[in-house]
Amino acid sequence: MIDKTAIEEHIRGIIKALGEDPEREGLKDTPKRVARMYEEIFAGINYTNHEIAEMFDKTFEDGIEDNRKIVVMKDIDFFSYCEHHMALMYDMKATVAYIPCGKVIGLSKIARVCDMVGRRLQLQERIGQDIADIISEITGSEDVAVTIEGYHSCVSARGIKKQNTKTFTVELRGKFKTDASLQLYLK
Repeated sequence: MIDKTAIEEHIRGIIKALGEDPEREGLKDTPKRVARMYEEIFAGINYTNHEIAEMFDKTFEDGIEDNRKIVVMKDIDFFSYCEHHMALMYDMKATVAYIPCGKVIGLSKIARVCDMVGRRLQLQERIGQDIADIISEITGSEDVAVTIEGYHSCVSARGIKKQNTKTFTVELRGKFKTDASLQLYLK
């Protein structure tokens, strides 16, 4: 579990290390606010991929076993934080696709999976892998694809400072990896 008391202490120390006065009016409650924010934005740290799959395992049996049927959900907005700099990854959009294997997942659950996976210190590449693992576990399908595009503030606001640089990652599994015609659905 996230230790809000420890976060408050460390944020107070960071404020001091920056040369600021943590007792200054505008900063007095900042450690508490940051601790509450971290509890919210890093909620995914509290769960394994398997636990997230159990949390959002709402499927519907429909008898779809025709591998010509594909479910694609595009432009799922979410955010995350880079584990290297604890910097915001923003304006992120995921596309999640799978070939049903006798059941389909509730569409809102796909977006919830993306949100929860993003709520960890992450790498964009791992986010795609984690989402694919969870969707595969929930649906029972090995045919899963996840694309993610987004901006990284560790690239846009510091270091190289390239504000318009977007990162695109692709996780292809099963038929999405071997059948290039299926990849057209991801664009």
